[in-house]
Amino acid sequence: MACIVRYHIQLRGCTSRRSTLNTKGLTIWILSTLTFLALIHTIDAAIALIFHNPAQLTRLYPVVGQYLAQIPTNLHLYISVALTTEMWGLTCLVTFDNPLETFLKESLANARAQVHVEETTVEKNSDFFELMYKTMEDSKGELARNNDLVLNLRAEIKDMQKVEKTLGKTNAAIADLEKQVRRLEEKTIFPFICKSCGKPVRADFNICPYCGLEINFAQEAVVSE
Repeated sequence: MACIVRYHIQLRGCTSRRSTLNTKGLTIWILSTLTFLALIHTIDAAIALIFHNPAQLTRLYPVVGQYLAQIPTNLHLYISVALTTEMWGLTCLVTFDNPLETFLKESLANARAQVHVEETTVEKNSDFFELMYKTMEDSKGELARNNDLVLNLRAEIKDMQKVEKTLGKTNAAIADLEKQVRRLEEKTIFPFICKSCGKPVRADFNICPYCGLEINFAQEAVVSE
């Protein structure tokens, strides 16, 4: 795509240069013709002034010839010299103005401006890339720190899981001990069992509080002895 655009630009430059050359050639031809005519009028006015004769070329013009013939010869000479000098100067100015050199200078100036723009763009992009690289390095360090934090959190979670398991075992052992303590308390406080309902009762009870059976653990103990 860039090659195509560059080709079109070069083609447009060549076309413009050809058009400029053609225009310059036509302009030089017109100015040189006018310079030649002004020079002829100058020579005619000089001859007329020297020999004290009227100018002959001014009579050749079909419409304004009679008016031009009334102009004094010395004024006609001055005007012709001025026009000849002016036309000759313009012809030289156009002739020595080389459009190819101008085109090359403009192309060189455009190329330098383009190079300057590209250098400026590269410098800006270089600063941007440096900033992006620095940001990536900072992000890399931040990611490393976050990774360390995650690893530490995982290690702490594993330790907490171990502690939780230990606490679970301890709670289970405590619950078992509490059951055993309750059993011992029941056996200590309620050492006898009712024969009717099978509920534990205290030794000083004469009646079972659950089923109402009359009991006498002292007689049973004597009988059993």
